[in-house]
Amino acid sequence: MKQRTKLTHSPEETQTLAAELVTTLAPGAVLALHGELGAGKTCFVQGLAQGLKVQQPVSSPTYTLVNEYRGHLALFHIDLYRLQTADQALDLGLDEYLEGDGITVIEWPERAASVLPENTLHIYLEHGEQADERRIRMPIIT
Repeated sequence: MKQRTKLTHSPEETQTLAAELVTTLAPGAVLALHGELGAGKTCFVQGLAQGLKVQQPVSSPTYTLVNEYRGHLALFHIDLYRLQTADQALDLGLDEYLEGDGITVIEWPERAASVLPENTLHIYLEHGEQADERRIRMPIIT
């Protein structure tokens, strides 16, 4: 799949990029967000939520592991940071989210890489040169 790289200069630009992306996704899409702490993964999910017209605040599920939001489609925000293995992710019920009819977004997907669907969309977020800049590499969806 072809990739594109976009440089955003603020959290709002990152959210707008994500909101635009979500309009191209079909129900059942799985997104794997890669990036170090503070790279903008949760900010990106907030943009997805905006695009889906989610009305409630979106926060990181670091301690709850899964947050579910309702908009035009369900948005399942999963954070695997505190897990060590794919088996732990499956015990969490990850497979049910991966087979759902909403949009599933996974932070720290490398913790469960072996169970992710083949058609998972991998998105990479990196810090830019300025404090609010983010370099975002993602698939081009046609």
